[in-house]
Order: sequence, then C-alpha cells, then structure tokens
Amino acid sequence: MAAPSTTPAGPRVAAVVVTYNRRPLLLESLAAVLGQTRPADAVLVIDNASTDGTAAAVRESFPAARLTVLGQNTGGAGGFAAGIALALADGADLIWLMDDDTVPEPAALQALLAARAQRPAAPPVLLASRVVWTDGRPHPMNTPRVKPFATRAERRAAAAAGCQPIRSASFVSILVDAGACRERGLPHADYFLWNDDFEFTTRLLRGQAGWLCPASVVVHKTAAFGSTDTDPGQRFYYEVRNKVWTLRSGAPLAPAERLLYSGATVRRWARTFARSADRATLRSCLRRGLAAGVRTRPRPTADLLAAAGLTIPATGPAVPAAEPPLAGRPQPG
Repeated sequence: MAAPSTTPAGPRVAAVVVTYNRRPLLLESLAAVLGQTRPADAVLVIDNASTDGTAAAVRESFPAARLTVLGQNTGGAGGFAAGIALALADGADLIWLMDDDTVPEPAALQALLAARAQRPAAPPVLLASRVVWTDGRPHPMNTPRVKPFATRAERRAAAAAGCQPIRSASFVSILVDAGACRERGLPHADYFLWNDDFEFTTRLLRGQAGWLCPASVVVHKTAAFGSTDTDPGQRFYYEVRNKVWTLRSGAPLAPAERLLYSGATVRRWARTFARSADRATLRSCLRRGLAAGVRTRPRPTADLLAAAGLTIPATGPAVPAAEPPLAGRPQPG
C-alpha cells in the first residue's frame, strides 16, 4: 500500500483510528482509509494494548500507517485523546476520527472537505459523516443530534453546502478542526467508554458551527443494528457516571441545554430499563454510576495517558478543559 500523499494546496488532514482486539475489522477500515479519493496526509493508529496480534498485522499490511501501541487499554476515550494529541503534534490542520469498525466509502473524506470549503471564511469546526449499517440503513447509534436552537442563518449556511447544523456527534467519522482542539482540549480519557464523544463534541461545538454531511458516507460494522438504549449490561455504569459528569461540567452545555439533555437522558434510561432482560444489573449500575458521577470528577487526561506510556507532546494541548479538583476517585465499573 502506497504512503498517503500530501495535498499542498489544501489543509493537512490526519486520520486517527482507535482499535482494541478487532484485527479483521481494523484491517478493513485501514484499507478504506488509505484508499480514499482524497487521501489523508497521515494515518495514525492507536492500539489500546490489543492481545490479538493487531500491532503485527498493521505493521505488515499497512506500513504507511503510524502505529502507537499503548501500554494498557484506555478505552475509546483514552485512545482518541492520544490520537488527537499526536495529530496536533504532527501539525495537522484537520483530524478525521473513527473507530476500528468504521469503513468509509471511497469519497467520504473528499465529501467532508468539499462541504467545509463551501464556507472558506468561517468553516464549521466539526463535520460528521452519514453513518449506515451493513445493510445500508441509517445507524441509530450514530445519528448526530440536530442543533435544537439553530438560527435561520445557521440552517441556511449549512444547507448551502448540502448539510445540516448539529450539536453533537459520535466518534464514527468526524472531521474536527485542530485549532478548536487546541483551544478546548482533548477528550476526557477517564470516561473510558460511553459519552466521551458526546462530551467532547458538545464542548467543541458550544458556540461554534458543526454540520452533518450526508454526501460523506461510512459503514459502521457493529455486530447488531440498534441504538444506544439497547440493553448495555454492566456498561450502563459508564453511561450513568459519564452523563452525570457531563451534565455537572460547565464546559460542554449551556444551562438551558443541560435541562434539555437531562430530560432526554431520563427518558432514554427509562427505555433502557423497559427493554432490559436484566434490570437488577441496570439498577446496580445506576446506583454506582450516580454515586461516582456526583462524588468524583474525571482524572487528568495527561496523567492517564502517561500511565499508558504516552506523554502528551509539548506542541499539543496540555490538558482537557479545566475541571474542579477531584472530590474522590472514580469507582471501578
């Protein structure tokens, strides 16, 4: 596979793919990323201490990719924090983020860049691809939240580029502005999984433009078709704790938005309980998650990445958005 080519006239794009023990899916994803009609200028793979031979497979099949193997599994949150930090240190102007089970169509990146170019004076700080499942249906797990209070001017500017204003998105193919990441910080690694992308993208987009770009299409190869309120089992702890952390923070959401999303969260949790076959597990996770979310704050991302063997480069952001001092340590999930 040839090395990604640089496009001198355009922005420097670094693609970041985070993986953990999904070697076949990762190799399919990387083949699609490196096969784009407009290639990324760098492809960074963050391996969260996989044990299935992922690192060797990447080195053998995709030597052009820049592989970083962390010393421990930091979850999607830590993986994306590491990838963004390394992309910033590499001088990226834009960072294209995706999970290892994301397979972009050949023109996915080109479509994101083309939409962004429709507003050269004030481009959106985030563009999200349209995410479909393996059968072509829109994937409910990755539907960006439409911006609820978008002005007529915001809707008109997005529509002129064939897009729609959004307030948040998932880590399944989003193109983010490097300057905004430097200003507003990395994802909180301590979220580990669940709501890390919601917190990060709402923080990035507060007071800024973000668009859903339907012309950019990626396939999210999850094992099953479903939304985030599908029975999560023990992982529900992270949903509860991390959502409480997000709603307590002053950075991602304005006060009125916090009220709006708090109500939406309660409704979604009620649907999760209603559909669950193991409500005892959910009740336990709810109690522990609420306690941890109220009593603690996320630990510093720089410390967690250092524990995994990665020091955030000096040219990258030192820490995520500021949080009050810890009131205790997060409880294990």
